[in-house]
Amino acid sequence: MAWGVALWSTATFLTPWAAESSLLLLLAMRMLLGIAEGVALPCMNNMIARWFPQTERSRAVGLAMAGFQLGSAIGLTLSPILMSQGGIYGPFVIFGLSGYLWVVVWLAATSSTPDRSTQISSYELRYIQSGSSRPSLPKKQKTGNVVPPFRRLLSKLPTWSLIVANAMHSWGFFVILSWMPVYFKTIFCVDLRHAAWFSAVPWSMMALAGYFAGVLSDVMIQRGMSVTVTRKIMQTIGFMGPSLAIIGLTTAKSPFIASAWLTIAVGLKAFSHCGFLVNLQEIAPQYSGVLHGMSNTAGTLAAIVGTIGAGFFVELVGSFRGFLLLTAFLYFSAALFYNFFSTGERVDFDA
Repeated sequence: MAWGVALWSTATFLTPWAAESSLLLLLAMRMLLGIAEGVALPCMNNMIARWFPQTERSRAVGLAMAGFQLGSAIGLTLSPILMSQGGIYGPFVIFGLSGYLWVVVWLAATSSTPDRSTQISSYELRYIQSGSSRPSLPKKQKTGNVVPPFRRLLSKLPTWSLIVANAMHSWGFFVILSWMPVYFKTIFCVDLRHAAWFSAVPWSMMALAGYFAGVLSDVMIQRGMSVTVTRKIMQTIGFMGPSLAIIGLTTAKSPFIASAWLTIAVGLKAFSHCGFLVNLQEIAPQYSGVLHGMSNTAGTLAAIVGTIGAGFFVELVGSFRGFLLLTAFLYFSAALFYNFFSTGERVDFDA
């Protein structure tokens, strides 16, 4: 995690200088940024599987992802201001240096597993170890072959339910993040600085809704609802909700109503963090990081196709609304797939 953040902060910091030097150097910095950012969510999921018992994992994921969404909101809001005051270099320098500061705090405050930490009590260590459903790793993984069983992981439908969910989650996230300022400018003639504000508000709502969904999920499990049913309910809200809200967005007649629909879509989308994102830790705790990396690959490809495809679609069809309706249909389809094939129980990938 530390190396990932340090590298993407370096790539962010050097981006404007790379852009002035050559196109190839700029592309290299953007590639480094993407490669380094790829470690973040798998590392987060792996750490949560080690540090939190099952009845607290949804809250942990909700809180961690709230930072993810608040970062998007802050970035969308501050970037135009920093550019207007400090030129194109402003956001890259500030965000890059902020990443270095985070690394220093992270290295000083964290350890990979609870038993290595010097900052928790023996009581808390016993609570984590006794309450966690994460099994100890087989001995052969400690001393023998460390290559994950990719073929067996991909042979199970619960894995594919996570891959499809992550792909759709990333499609929706990056399409909204990348294109909504342009959408507000094109459809409602909103200045880009104000368009960024309209797009930033929903991410703040997503942070709040995500934590609420985490608390609700943990309470449902603590009161006896099965993990499988809980995850499916959260995922259904997280995908069906945005699907309906995006349809509402296409009917909006003003930027304020459109922003309200977008806020509902993004807020309900946060419920999926307590669906597939926590589910990664449950079907195979020992492979949670690997599963997250695999599903993130699908998510990244979906984000690329969605972000680039939106531009081609709008140019070809001449309608932002048509692409939004396509996204709503994909949300609906992904929700059905997850409900049919996911499980909250551990899946045996080693047999």
